[in-house]
Amino acid sequence: MNKIKLVAAMAESANLTKAEAGAALDAFLDHVTAVLQNGEEVRLVGFGTFLTAHREAGVARNPRTGEEIKTKASLTPKFKPAAAFRAAVNDG
Repeated sequence: MNKIKLVAAMAESANLTKAEAGAALDAFLDHVTAVLQNGEEVRLVGFGTFLTAHREAGVARNPRTGEEIKTKASLTPKFKPAAAFRAAVNDG
């Protein structure tokens, strides 16, 4: 499912226009991004937790040439699903 189909499904199930559902989805994504940029997490009970993990700087290799490349330390966004969400996906 892509964003267009998700917005259409949200609009139908919540009795919203597609524009309203699209704005709601965009606002959600913007706020989750902003919270993660501040080093905090977003915990949605029964769904899961959006969080960040610190990745250390290191050395990687270009698979084509074998050349070593230095990588910078960074934050990586992660999602940890809640047990109820995981169970619903496996039962469905």
